[in-house]
Amino acid sequence: MTEPAVDAGETVGAPPRTRRLTAEARRKSILKAARRAFSETGDMNGTTIKAIAERGGISEGVIYRHFESKDQLFYEAVVEPLREAVDELVAASEVVDRDEPLTPERQLETLQGLYRQLISTLEEVLPLLGLVLFGDPQVAQRFYRENFAVAMDRLAEAWRAVEDRYGFRFESPDVSARAVMGIALITALESHHDPGFDRDRAVTLISEGTIKGFFPAMRASV
Repeated sequence: MTEPAVDAGETVGAPPRTRRLTAEARRKSILKAARRAFSETGDMNGTTIKAIAERGGISEGVIYRHFESKDQLFYEAVVEPLREAVDELVAASEVVDRDEPLTPERQLETLQGLYRQLISTLEEVLPLLGLVLFGDPQVAQRFYRENFAVAMDRLAEAWRAVEDRYGFRFESPDVSARAVMGIALITALESHHDPGFDRDRAVTLISEGTIKGFFPAMRASV
């Protein structure tokens, strides 16, 4: 019977060597541990590098080899994913009529798709969003002004560009974007915390309400 070949320098019967993570893989594992730690404490200042290291099964020194400070780690672990999630929505809004022109039917269908995407995105990042917006006031203010508000303004401009292509005047798109974001956020909270919540029904109703209005017009009595 032929014995299996043994690499030079390898000891017969020795356990297989653990392959070391690449720098990029190590960074991702640290960010994952940091997100878990920050979410569990709900507070940036109350989350220590030691706690993050323990959740990642590594030493604090390993973390500092990849990140200069806890602030940098917090930004990349928590703020960056939120910004990227909203960026994806803005990108989708910019090409809603790329393949074919919008009709009233497609406008409603497209809005439903955007609401579904936005609600799913917000539900996925709710723990991080809550941590950023309702944690440290300075972090919250910075994130809102530099990321969240900017993203909503970009969303508004994307919608305005679509409307301009069809010759419509979009009144106050900045307010409209914030209204849509607020509706989507509450719907995401409902979906996240209520197992019986009918998301499909909600998306249909809020899409129709966004286009046609949520309340019937009052008529003056004769």
